[in-house]
Amino acid sequence: MWVSNVAHQHKLLHVLGRRLRTAVSVSRVGSQVASYHFTATLLNSEDSSLKPAVRRRLRGSNSSSVQHKTAGSGGWPDGERKPLKNEIPPMQKWNQRRGDDSRVSSELRKLSLEDYPAERESLGRQNSRLDSKGEKSEVIFGVAPCLLALTQGRRKSRKLFVKDGQASHRVSVLKVCEEAHRRGVQVQRISKKELDKMSSGGVHQGVCLHASPLTYLTDKSAPNRGDGGAPLWLVLDRIQDPMNLGAILRSAYFLGVDRVVSSLRHSCPLSPVVSKASSGVMEVIGVYGYENLEDVLKAKVAQGWQAVGTVGAEAEGSQIPVIRCSDFKMTKPTLLLMGGEGEGLSPGLLSLCKMLLTIPAGGELFPGIESLNVSVATGILLYSLLSSRKSAR
Repeated sequence: MWVSNVAHQHKLLHVLGRRLRTAVSVSRVGSQVASYHFTATLLNSEDSSLKPAVRRRLRGSNSSSVQHKTAGSGGWPDGERKPLKNEIPPMQKWNQRRGDDSRVSSELRKLSLEDYPAERESLGRQNSRLDSKGEKSEVIFGVAPCLLALTQGRRKSRKLFVKDGQASHRVSVLKVCEEAHRRGVQVQRISKKELDKMSSGGVHQGVCLHASPLTYLTDKSAPNRGDGGAPLWLVLDRIQDPMNLGAILRSAYFLGVDRVVSSLRHSCPLSPVVSKASSGVMEVIGVYGYENLEDVLKAKVAQGWQAVGTVGAEAEGSQIPVIRCSDFKMTKPTLLLMGGEGEGLSPGLLSLCKMLLTIPAGGELFPGIESLNVSVATGILLYSLLSSRKSAR
């Protein structure tokens, strides 16, 4: 029996020795935690065949090779490496990663968001919820629209959102931020993903502005913008594409139209898309809208204004005289009527026109593409009429 027990103990020591050598080899390549868990399991074993000397040897090998705290220990045990100055113990690092915000400064909290995009995105969504007190608001996007919306003061600006990163250091973006700061508008940095959502995929150029919406003006007594010559009003009938409307406003402002008038029925609203398409001109120029545009134009005709419509180059059999735009000389107050995409001028407005202008094509055209986009045609006609007004003077 005694010989059997001695043989059993020698065999067990041989197995344990091989396992310990394996654990030590693992610790030499940096996996000291694995060695600790292995030896701790052996120390907690209930195998009564382990002699006290063997258990002491296991404890000695564990304390000399493992550099982590033992479970339940309040400090670093004797024989282990002491933490370096300003070093955060492993368990404290784990607590911080789990989001122990009460023990982390606000500065460190901001830095930690850089490493946790999901948490940062959630925070951006929370901060982007504005308390508008029931007031309507919309998101303007793009550098020029945001800057002009801030400087013109026609809207109530609530908060400016700027793309975080190097894009926020561009001169154009900094100018928008400075203007917002000057006017007491809060500025918040958020991710590009959040800006994309705000602008519904529009080209925001790194800035979005929450502000009150713009609406059509109705003041009939507002002064004209002209330079003292015969005034020219641009009349838009049922323009529905916001990109077209934005391009038209940009051309009208650049060329010097006295006023832009639009029908409210079946027409595009003054949306952020229009503002972006106009490169911010919508924030500057006043656009007047009327429910009954025909009555307004009848009143102007009664005052001596001439209504001039437009027609494609292929128009035939018209009861109204058709002339080339280059042959028309503007010598009196004029209303230039532009019809909507596809249908053109409504019959009621067309009946007010004394003549129709056309843009001659530069060559033979294929069937189906005999006309121009309404925004392009408007730009050409405005330039032709306003040039004739200057020459007449």
